[in-house]
Amino acid sequence: MADGVLYEVVDGLATVTLNRPGAMNALDTRTKEALRDSLAGAARDEDVRAVLLTGTGRAFCVGQDLKEHAEVLAAGGGMTTVGEHYNPIALAIATMPKPVVAAVNGVAAGAGAAFAFAADYRVAAESASFTTAFTDVGLAADSGMSWTLQRLAGYGRAADLLLFPRPVRAAEALSLGLVQRVVPDADLPGEALALARKLAAGPTLAYAAVKSALAHAASHTLPEALALEDTLQNRAGASADHRAAVEAFLRKEKPVFEGR
Repeated sequence: MADGVLYEVVDGLATVTLNRPGAMNALDTRTKEALRDSLAGAARDEDVRAVLLTGTGRAFCVGQDLKEHAEVLAAGGGMTTVGEHYNPIALAIATMPKPVVAAVNGVAAGAGAAFAFAADYRVAAESASFTTAFTDVGLAADSGMSWTLQRLAGYGRAADLLLFPRPVRAAEALSLGLVQRVVPDADLPGEALALARKLAAGPTLAYAAVKSALAHAASHTLPEALALEDTLQNRAGASADHRAAVEAFLRKEKPVFEGR
């Protein structure tokens, strides 16, 4: 990957790290392409069973690199980056058939916040903060934030945060449902890694089914949700992991999942 994104796979866990600390991990074109491609690769790679997304330095990601964007506008360009980069990144995070943990180590703004919101589990450092940022620069929401934010915090709070952007500190983010856990700054790397490793060692097919069921149920009726649960549960019930877990239970042992 490009220097702006570091990518490593160890024991089924793909760690994707935004690595432009001097620019607070702002998203220039090279970084967006590397992030898009690394996440797509993790989604395809059968050896990857979970993904950890984080950043280096004092920011998780402050969103679009506005210096580069100003040059695009001056040259007569527009917002093609949404379709080329932001949409594929958000979709990869939200729809890949394996869990994604976002370790929010600092400021998450604009698309950076949206990428964290698209993850399945968010653990934030106590010093982290979130801001939608879009309308502050005369833009609408992108990177899936109009979809994810209201599902996390409700329509009214989502509208408030999008219309009146402000920093939401980690403690408030926890109370609003924007993150699932807040830990001391020094503990974030270890806590997030432990969570992600636990998921990477878990029943991957079952996790994929949970992601699919949650996304489907958010916009379908109860009968439709039940129908999909039936399909997914039959699929999970036929997995080697389920059979191994039942056998381990009967032997009073801890199951070992292989992700199949």
